[in-house]
Amino acid sequence: MENTPRLETPRLILRRFIPEDLGALYRIYGDEAANRFLPWFPVRTLAEAQALLEERYLAAYVRGEGYRYAVCLREDNLPIGYVHVSAEDGHDLGYGLRSDCWGQGIATEAARAVLEQLRLDGVPFVTATHDVRNPRSGGVMRRLGMRYCYSYGEQWQPKDEWVIFRLYQLNLDGRERIYRKYWDGAAVRYVEQGL
Repeated sequence: MENTPRLETPRLILRRFIPEDLGALYRIYGDEAANRFLPWFPVRTLAEAQALLEERYLAAYVRGEGYRYAVCLREDNLPIGYVHVSAEDGHDLGYGLRSDCWGQGIATEAARAVLEQLRLDGVPFVTATHDVRNPRSGGVMRRLGMRYCYSYGEQWQPKDEWVIFRLYQLNLDGRERIYRKYWDGAAVRYVEQGL
């Protein structure tokens, strides 16, 4: 099965990023608010965006690394965000949207379509983490049916800041399991009550 096959929802087209998306990608990854709780710094120039497009997307498609979607509105098919699922053992789900597109359910709609594709492709589970200072991201995870498992601390690079993350998981194959890699590797870890 090809990673990142085109998907459609009532409002969205999810597809691969292409070279012509450079301007849109620059707007997404240059958005200060949208990148506040992510490990990388916002891009500052089109040259930085071009390097990101080539390595994070175009080269990754050639290597077949995970799923890397551009999230586009159906009306113009221009990227306003992204949904990724890593090829690593944790099948980490990540998403981001330009801040002017927040609060419309777009991240949830896009990620739900990707999760259904993963289920069809036989991916057994996905994990997702969010910075505790970014509870809105946790809200997306819960709306997707993901379940909170634990919290852990990590020195996040390249921003070099201490972050407490909450890990959520969704078992797509119906088997009960908890991905423990972050728990096992963290010096600071705990389970929060009431989440």
